[in-house]
Amino acid sequence: MALTLKRLGLTADILTLVGLVMAVAAAYVIATGHFLIAVAMLIACGVPDLLDGPLAKAQGTASNRGAFFDSVADRVTDALLFGGIAWYLAGQADPRLAVLPLAVLGVSFLVSYERAKAESLGYVAKGGLMERAERIVLLGVAFLASFLLVPILWTMLVLVGATAVQRFVRVWRQASGAPQRSARRLVVTRAGERRGSSERADGAAPLSGRLPIHAGAWRQGLVESRWREWREQRLRRSADRRRGRVTHERRPDRARASGRDGTSRRADGGSRAPVPARERRASERDA
Repeated sequence: MALTLKRLGLTADILTLVGLVMAVAAAYVIATGHFLIAVAMLIACGVPDLLDGPLAKAQGTASNRGAFFDSVADRVTDALLFGGIAWYLAGQADPRLAVLPLAVLGVSFLVSYERAKAESLGYVAKGGLMERAERIVLLGVAFLASFLLVPILWTMLVLVGATAVQRFVRVWRQASGAPQRSARRLVVTRAGERRGSSERADGAAPLSGRLPIHAGAWRQGLVESRWREWREQRLRRSADRRRGRVTHERRPDRARASGRDGTSRRADGGSRAPVPARERRASERDA
């Protein structure tokens, strides 16, 4: 399918935009209570989201920009779908039920935020009982059997909340166990590139290469501060300059004392013409 879309000249960004347009239409259909049509629109929203990634890989255009755009589009799609459900429930017998889909939406955003923040800190927060794919499937079931809409929303709220707690506990354990698993130190090369080395507590071979630096390492003293690096560099540079200055000042004294330059010094501090080697040897024999 991705190769076919590639031959048609479509791009991953176009598919993402098509999915957003379908989400707007699906939100309107849901808000008006046409749930059977909403099922078809829900499928129309999900298909572009499934194909934009493989299409980007087939075209060789996969990038961080595309991944960011796709993630933002997913959040907008979720807001539109649950917003449509809230609009529909607000016009029913009990308008207070309109808060229920908004609660599911808020906890869903919390689940997504936990993963994004954990990955930015170098941890893993994938998985859970109710991810985005499961939420979309349950919404389709609720639209097919509209009398189950409210019970399914309650079920989603419980499961999504459990997923948020599950991811929080998982990242908490990773962050708490990181100092005991390994002690990382930074090696600053001459080029200024930071590289991490790890000494494992179990006696295994040390790890080498690039290691992620997370915020907790700063508090634990595992990451050398930039101020300390700058101060040490200044000290080294000043020491090198002093060493070079002393060496430059002492060389003429040694040459003057040993007479290696072949010149004779006058009493007034000036220098005469170089003395030939024969005359020097003759004067040494006479002496």
